Amino acid sequence: MLRMLWMLLTYRSRGPLPLLGTSRLSGRVWPNDLDSNLHMNNGRYFTLADLGRFDHGLRSGLWERALKRGWRPVAGDCSGRFSASLQPFARYELESRLLGWDAKWFFIEHRYKLGDRVAAVVAVRYLLLGKQGPVPTAQALALIDHREPSPELPEWIAGWRDAQDALVGQLKRDAGSRR
Repeated sequence: MLRMLWMLLTYRSRGPLPLLGTSRLSGRVWPNDLDSNLHMNNGRYFTLADLGRFDHGLRSGLWERALKRGWRPVAGDCSGRFSASLQPFARYELESRLLGWDAKWFFIEHRYKLGDRVAAVVAVRYLLLGKQGPVPTAQALALIDHREPSPELPEWIAGWRDAQDALVGQLKRDAGSRR
């Protein structure tokens, strides 16, 4: 919560960010970030990715304008890949960048870096949710006068999206068969 408050109070001081730009936040692994193996807890990567997404969304102008309309950013799916441990008190950099979007979802990548080495990657797809339901990405992007098409999604993100969609379909089928 303290990190989120810090983000709210300081995002303007980091300056505006292009929609497809990369947000960079410096961090340190604190004792409350650790698991029983004394390295950063896997769940903490997802929590801290929220900060990167928050910074990116606010500094790009998208979330600030969306929030003024009563639209809330909501994560739909996330996936993590851990390559190196973040040890107690280690300094890292969190890089967050929007990879692209489709009609419903925004796809963002969060990289945890130790120098030049990528320690972990978290991918998240999120949408903006209004009172009437999900806000189409084109409508959201119009808030910041962005009308260009999405960059092509990296193959691994497109595959992950398709797998998530297949899982959602299966869960709906399973729920229908139990009635």
